[in-house]
Amino acid sequence: MTVTVRLEPGKLARALKARNGIVERRLRARTEKVAAIARAEAPGSMGDGIITRIERVPKGLSGVITSTHPATRFVIEGTKRHRIRARRAKYLRFEVGGETLFRKEVMHPGTKPNDFLTRALLQGR
Repeated sequence: MTVTVRLEPGKLARALKARNGIVERRLRARTEKVAAIARAEAPGSMGDGIITRIERVPKGLSGVITSTHPATRFVIEGTKRHRIRARRAKYLRFEVGGETLFRKEVMHPGTKPNDFLTRALLQGR
């Protein structure tokens, strides 16, 4: 009994890159794995805004993870010391040591960078 297998590179490439083909399914699973890690690493409710998608790019497919939370950039890059002023109300209201304070402006000490997306990518390899 003779078995002949003929591989045609063009057809094979199209089958692998086809919508819901094996390459896309594996890429989607890997992208979702990294996104799940990012959701767990993200501070507060920021993880709720992490979404994924698969895009066609010139060299094939690409898994994309996006954080839609408006403060994501400030968390990833950190912030310098900055002034916060009351805008919508006459005073800022906050608590320090159980005491309620009212101020027209305060100096925020800044925040350290928390690059949770890159950490998720490295952990998800």
